[in-house]
Amino acid sequence: MDDRPGDGGCRYCAAGKAEAATEAAGGTPSRRRDRDAQGKARNARPRDGLGRPLPYGTPGVARQPEGVVRPPHASLAEAQRLLDEGMPFHAHEVLEDAWKAAPEPERELWRGLAQLAVGLTHAARGNATGGAALLDRGAAALAPYANTAPYGIDIAGLTAWARELTRGRRQPPQAPVPAAATAPRLRR
Repeated sequence: MDDRPGDGGCRYCAAGKAEAATEAAGGTPSRRRDRDAQGKARNARPRDGLGRPLPYGTPGVARQPEGVVRPPHASLAEAQRLLDEGMPFHAHEVLEDAWKAAPEPERELWRGLAQLAVGLTHAARGNATGGAALLDRGAAALAPYANTAPYGIDIAGLTAWARELTRGRRQPPQAPVPAAATAPRLRR
């Protein structure tokens, strides 16, 4: 920690001594709050294919870099690749970047796609209630684009897919769905 006074503790949270002792003994120090180079809080724990945090030091799935601005077709292609590989959480991150970078008239389109991906994430984790809610919201956000189908996005197909996936899955407990086998096609 950068703010350790001479006694080895953090002046903000009193951490440091135990962490230093653990390190000295060859163990892995506990982590209070991960931060990026700009000091922004970032969880650096490795993640599995569904975005669930794993213990520090465990091999995980490479995370998607944040804030990548891609052309719409590239965003859709990368998101589809991740969906096909059973990583809807990671596809959600790609679609979220597209949403944040999109011109105002398209923001709801990209937000809806991101919500569908994270809805599938919840369904694959076994969270029936959360999955259904996000899939419903995502489908509703896409509905206004049904007549235009920007970038060849299969609005009707995605909406039908979301309805089918939520049918009968609103009440827990529900078995997790297989992410890759359940993933939708984003474009016609």
